[in-house]
This record gives sequence, C-alpha cells and structure tokens, in this order.
Amino acid sequence: MKIKSNADKVWDIVFVIICFIVAAICVIPMLNLLAKSLSATDYLVRNEVYLLPKGLNFDAYTTVLKDPKYIRAFFWTVFLTIICTILSLTMTTLCAFPLIFENLRGRNAINIFITITMFFNAGTIPNYLLMQKLHLLSNPLVLIIPGVMSVYNMIIMRSFFYGIPESLRESAEIDGATFFQILRIIYLPLSKPVLATLALFYAVGRWNGYSDALMYMREEKYYTLQLLLYNIINNINQVEVATQEGFSSPGLAASLKAAIVMFSTIPILCVYPFLQRYFIAGVTLGAVKE
Repeated sequence: MKIKSNADKVWDIVFVIICFIVAAICVIPMLNLLAKSLSATDYLVRNEVYLLPKGLNFDAYTTVLKDPKYIRAFFWTVFLTIICTILSLTMTTLCAFPLIFENLRGRNAINIFITITMFFNAGTIPNYLLMQKLHLLSNPLVLIIPGVMSVYNMIIMRSFFYGIPESLRESAEIDGATFFQILRIIYLPLSKPVLATLALFYAVGRWNGYSDALMYMREEKYYTLQLLLYNIINNINQVEVATQEGFSSPGLAASLKAAIVMFSTIPILCVYPFLQRYFIAGVTLGAVKE
C-alpha cells in the first residue's frame, strides 16, 4: 500500500475543508427555512430563529395542507413534471439516435441548425405572440410543448450514443432488426446512466419552472407550485395580504413562506438518491465524447 506524503495529506485536508464549506453553504439555508417553518411567530418577529426551531409548532404546515389551493398546485406540478419528463426523454432520444448514423442525409446541416437554437432565440415577446397565435395561452399544453426538448441534453445523449460500439448496431442490422428495434433492444438498455441523468435534469427544470406559467397561464387552477410560491413571496410581506391569507402578523406570514418553500423543495430532493448512482456516470460519459 502506497504511503501518502505530507503534501498529499495536506491536500486531502484542504479538499475535505472545501467540501465541508460547500456542503454547509447548501445545507445551512435549508436548515434555516426548516427552523422558521417550525418556529413560533414571536421568535420570528424578533429574528431569533437561525438553525434550530424555537417554540415548536406546525401551524404553517397545517395551513398549507388544509388549503386546497396549495394541494391542487402540488399535485398539478407533480403530474406536469412526470408527463414533461417522459415526453422530453422520448423526444430527446428520437432526435439524438438518428444523428449517429453517418449515412443520414443532411446530418451535418441538421446538427448545425439544432446547435444554432442554443445560442439564438426570438425573445420573450415573439414567443408570447407565437403562443397566442397557436391558441396556447391559458392552455395546459403551453407548459409542456415549448420546452419539450433541450438541445443541450440532446447533445449529451447523442454523444453517449456515439460511445456505444457500432459493431452492436451492425450485427443487429445484419440480423434484420429495424431502426426502432435497434434503439429499444441495444441502445436504450445500455443508456440507463444518461437516461437517468437527463430525467433528473428535465424533472428538476420542470419542477422549479415558473416563468412560462407566469407569462402564459391566466387560470389559477393551472398555476404550478413554484408560481404560487412566487406570488406569495412577492405579496405576503404586506400585512394586508397576510391577513387575507388567514394570518394576523408578519411572523406567521414568514412561517408560511418557509413552510411553502420546504413543501415545494423536499419532493424533488427525495428523487435524487434514487438516481445518484447514474448521475456521475451519465454526465461524464455523455459530455466528454463527441
């Protein structure tokens, strides 16, 4: 066994300290929000809550779970995230797979055309006018169709497909396998790491998305959880709005904000452990090969 030098030990200590600092930067804000959501309003008004709750109570969570507005937004966002993730993975796969065939006519032109869309877009107003012309305003499809595929994610998947030996595909073609059979039998089973990674990217992007709902959605029943949270954070600081939401003090309003943030963050955090073992392999294998 190789014995580490003093310099290596110093670098190990420095690396551990850096990792600890980065982890603390990520975890401390979450602990602060959790503490605020579980603290009594008196302590919140006096700004005495930091990492541990004071005057433990669950009033904010009770309010959130009893309000149909929050529950409806939560389940709508969950449904939207699942549907968008499935459709996005399907479209990304169907776009990436044909581009690995060298005999595809116009492959270079298609690659250039797709890549250009990563750097140039029409802008907010033209996109809004397009959605209006397509009669998608206040239509649930407006939260699905425009962002159904990411070019960046498609390039990652295409690069991953490049890394699969062509001999597997050629042997399947000799046996008479069709285009979709090759994709289903050979490529998809070997692409679990990149599929899991892109599924996480798409799911997190849709779960945290609110700008499209903010611009295109007018009916409150189709508000996503993040848009509802955005509206509350913008408005609930006013005592009048807090009173309308069933509160009588800014402390309770702050507790509600913290509870809703936790309510909207914890579900997506629970997904990551199931995909963690695929995450690093999917990113490294898919991003460095071309």
